[in-house]
Amino acid sequence: MLDSISDMITRIRNANAAKKEEVQLPYSKLRFAIAQLLVKEGWLGQFEVIEPLKIAHANKDIEEKFKQLKIILKYSNGQPFITAINRISRPGQRIYVKKDKIRPVLNGFGMAVISTPKGLMTDKEARQKQMGGELFFEIW
Repeated sequence: MLDSISDMITRIRNANAAKKEEVQLPYSKLRFAIAQLLVKEGWLGQFEVIEPLKIAHANKDIEEKFKQLKIILKYSNGQPFITAINRISRPGQRIYVKKDKIRPVLNGFGMAVISTPKGLMTDKEARQKQMGGELFFEIW
């Protein structure tokens, strides 16, 4: 997989469209940080890390080798809380924004996720801390 962020966004978008309660994806530190930020800002319900299991099964050991990230999606009156997620910076075309050029998403009703030297931040936090960085995606 070349772009883990796009994969995460697509899985969340597809689960929302199918009205699923949860979505599981392979664990990575970046995906964990993004999920943590989206839960903190109220876009997702909650998340948890599922450790690999080793299950003994009739003369064979079945083993999961990788951690999983389980994300619980958020709904309001049966409608997905997330209307849209758009990937901005991609591996083929990185998009960087300076501290003066960070604009509010949907006049403040949405949020952008920016990777700064101090870690992942929302567009609002980056403006307050006067930091620029790579603009990962926008969500509303």
